[in-house]
Amino acid sequence: MTSTIGPNTALDASLDALSINIVPDSEHLDNIKTQLDLVLLAIESITNVSSEAMLQAAIDLGLESIVADRVSLWRLRQSNPQRKGQSGRKKLDVEEARALTLISCHLAKAHNSEIRHAIALLEQLTEQNRAPHQDPILGDYLDKFQNTYQDRMDNADLPTPDLLTHLALKLLIDLLFYSTNQGSRRLWSALLDRSLIV
Repeated sequence: MTSTIGPNTALDASLDALSINIVPDSEHLDNIKTQLDLVLLAIESITNVSSEAMLQAAIDLGLESIVADRVSLWRLRQSNPQRKGQSGRKKLDVEEARALTLISCHLAKAHNSEIRHAIALLEQLTEQNRAPHQDPILGDYLDKFQNTYQDRMDNADLPTPDLLTHLALKLLIDLLFYSTNQGSRRLWSALLDRSLIV
């Protein structure tokens, strides 16, 4: 594989692990764009990471040639077809999708303890037959996720509050798997699987 990112053996190995012999077409890439943006939204909502933290993750991973600054990060996330104001860049190529995958998992891994704690709380509440909103941490996560989703996504595509809660909790559980050493491979495989569902 020819890398445009520069010499970084660990990074090249990570990228190679995401070089699965499936090349998504434009429709499947649209689905991948949406899923990646939602994963990052879940990370933002549970950890309060900023765009600066995402840019630092890009630097840590040697991906600054792909995600160079806040504008380039905004354009990559704005490529989600469900976003409001499609004035940003609409195209996301496979290399950029792989970069966002690595950044997402790097952030999830860095905040593994917070994610684990939230999942433990969710399990406790489920056993007690209580709603997730009744816990301050989970309630705050769900409120941030829903408010940010409603603020950023096209009004025509907005799900019901119950569906948004379900989506937020599913993404939170997924983050636990993406925060492991094999997280980037798991996320990339999940993105491909979901994007290829007809």
